Amino acid sequence: MAITISGGVSISGGVSLLPPGGSPTPSGGGASNFGYTLGGFTGGAYSNVIDKFSFSSDANATDVGDAVGNPVGDAGQSSSSHGYSSGSGSPSDPSGKIQKFAFATDGNASDVGLLSVKRFYSAGASSTTSGYTAGGFKNPGGIQNFIDKFPFASDDNASDVGDLATSAAECSGQNSSENGYVSTGESPTGNVNTIQKYSFASDGNATDVGDGTVIRRSVAGQSSSTHGYNSGGYILPNNFRVDIIDKFPFSSDGNATDVGDLTLGRRQLTGTSSSASGYNAGGNREPGFQNEIDKFSFSSDGNATDVGDLTLARVMCSGSQY
Repeated sequence: MAITISGGVSISGGVSLLPPGGSPTPSGGGASNFGYTLGGFTGGAYSNVIDKFSFSSDANATDVGDAVGNPVGDAGQSSSSHGYSSGSGSPSDPSGKIQKFAFATDGNASDVGLLSVKRFYSAGASSTTSGYTAGGFKNPGGIQNFIDKFPFASDDNASDVGDLATSAAECSGQNSSENGYVSTGESPTGNVNTIQKYSFASDGNATDVGDGTVIRRSVAGQSSSTHGYNSGGYILPNNFRVDIIDKFPFSSDGNATDVGDLTLGRRQLTGTSSSASGYNAGGNREPGFQNEIDKFSFSSDGNATDVGDLTLARVMCSGSQY
């Protein structure tokens, strides 16, 4: 596995180490307390920091614990009591580990299981009982179509429960109360704007249910009670950083619509969701990495506003919320 660092991270074979989709809110909306970012890359080092920031008041994040190892490119999930991070693309820890940290008390994460296949840049989703990790990149092996599921009730390994309709990496994740979603990203044939969904009620394959407004990858995802959102990312071949926020409905299959802009167009950002707003943290906007936390409203379409900073400017974190 050849990894080089020069203002960013890349895997040999032409696949960039870019961020996973942000962790969606369990059961499609409802978090009211805090958003979290775990791990990531600072530009000079891999981070194990777990940051926490308030949903009730705009403020900077605080460092509340350490991740296991130095994870980068993980997918994020959230139960009612814990934040989860699954997979890793760090050269010091190229694992498929699942780790969790408690919401009730600030502290370090613990290793609780493994994915069915080691990979990174997957899309995370959360039902009320299970965490899901879909797609991702495996080296060697390329872009994957696995949908993994692991239980929240007990520490255990994930099991392969289905396949994506289109293999995807560097994609975003969303969830309603009934389904998990995988949006945009990189496929084996190039970037896509596909929106795919799979059921929580029964294990099975995903179906293609719509398109995003832009063919892009390295996008952050958010979830309200009624819609999934995609934020930021970048477009090839000129690596143009996108500031677009688009949304798609959970109630019916259909395409996304452009509903606002980020404060900064950037890629490698991390998405989280409160019951009222979508949040984006960190990211890459040339010539450097960002520490910005911005938010946008779910109740009315519009642009994001800058509401705080992470403790470290970094990219490729996983996201959870409580």
